[in-house]
Amino acid sequence: MTDWLNQTVSLGGIATTYLEILGFLTGAVCVYLNTRQNVLGWFFGIVNAILYAIVFWQVQLYADMGLQGYYFLTSIYGWWIWKFGGKSHDGIRVTRTPARLYLIFGAVFITATLLWGYLLGRFTNASLTYADSALTVASLIGQWMMARKYLENWILWIIADACYVFMYFYKSLHLTAILYAVFLALAVIGYVQWKKDIGQKPVAAS
Repeated sequence: MTDWLNQTVSLGGIATTYLEILGFLTGAVCVYLNTRQNVLGWFFGIVNAILYAIVFWQVQLYADMGLQGYYFLTSIYGWWIWKFGGKSHDGIRVTRTPARLYLIFGAVFITATLLWGYLLGRFTNASLTYADSALTVASLIGQWMMARKYLENWILWIIADACYVFMYFYKSLHLTAILYAVFLALAVIGYVQWKKDIGQKPVAAS
């Protein structure tokens, strides 16, 4: 099974593996459903996290590999809070990010990026240590903001996804780079859609 998943195949002239293809599909479905505020998106997020943890381990992007464990846990949390959160336990609404959180996010981003980048460079053979770490920390923040249905999570994802496209092309993960280009487009759609829903009742849970 492992050999089959890692078998190199050509998809439209792009060299990839079945493992990366499955990651592509589950990731695209996950983000699309999240733009629709459909809780099933978190299920696909769980599957996607497992698949991409393996992909990133194989190309020595250890910060991204660790990020998948966080995605796994926050996907479980997001599924629960979107379905049962809020005062009435019927889900949460889209809101703007509280202003007090921006200073916290900034401090966490700078501190964690420098520390993680140093540790990866000092103790592992990781590639693109600081760039990978910066995008990882941004993704940690963005994922938590999405779980809380803060509108501005999409702005953070737009910036991070654009940077990821370049990094994954550089690492020859061409299909994953294309996936993040799709994520970029979906993030724009998600921002527009969620902005319309600010203050409205939670979308009916599935």
